[in-house]
Amino acid sequence: MPQPKLKLVSFSLCPYVQRARITLLENNLEHEVEFIDLDMPPDWFFDVSPLEKVPVLLVDEEAVFESMVICDYIDEISPSSLYPDDPLLKAQHRAWIALGDSVLSMVYELMFATEQSRFKQAKGTIIDRLDVLEEELKADPFYAGQQFAMVDVAYAPLFRYLIGISSAYEVDFFADSPKVLAWAKACLDYPAVKKSVIDNYQTEFLAYLDRPDTVLATLKK
Repeated sequence: MPQPKLKLVSFSLCPYVQRARITLLENNLEHEVEFIDLDMPPDWFFDVSPLEKVPVLLVDEEAVFESMVICDYIDEISPSSLYPDDPLLKAQHRAWIALGDSVLSMVYELMFATEQSRFKQAKGTIIDRLDVLEEELKADPFYAGQQFAMVDVAYAPLFRYLIGISSAYEVDFFADSPKVLAWAKACLDYPAVKKSVIDNYQTEFLAYLDRPDTVLATLKK
């Protein structure tokens, strides 16, 4: 069966898009990436994205949306899977991916919080959930050991955000979770993860964070 024509509709900084791109790259699937301006999206975008969000994967012009749905579709059309074969292990991997989603939503809360209480709550939730991960991790360098898996795909963009924030602001997310930090660094050093973002990603990301009305702005190094 021939591979369908794949186009990933993207925003350059979106961590959810990065998940899809990592999965495409890891599986060596030929694809095109089209970047759009989410503040002024083209008219056709509303026809392919019911939630008006990225990523969207166009498969022979048919739209698939939601990042993990896209990743699972890519996984299913690929020669090998980034999930374990065992149904229980696969379910557990998906459950930990869901926890990662909850952390990522808190990162957005933290980045744009304008009140100390909301900032502290978001930071506390992030650290608490990283502590849960710290207790869960039993292998290295990746979640399940030597093999890069879909759990790593899902967490790598989150780790990129957390480490990117810590590089420019006085916020330490990993003080009590050294195993998670080691996992994060291994993910960010992985070839498909490194290739999943634009060349000047860090510069654009820090410019995106630079908002004077946020609590984060008061912690700039």
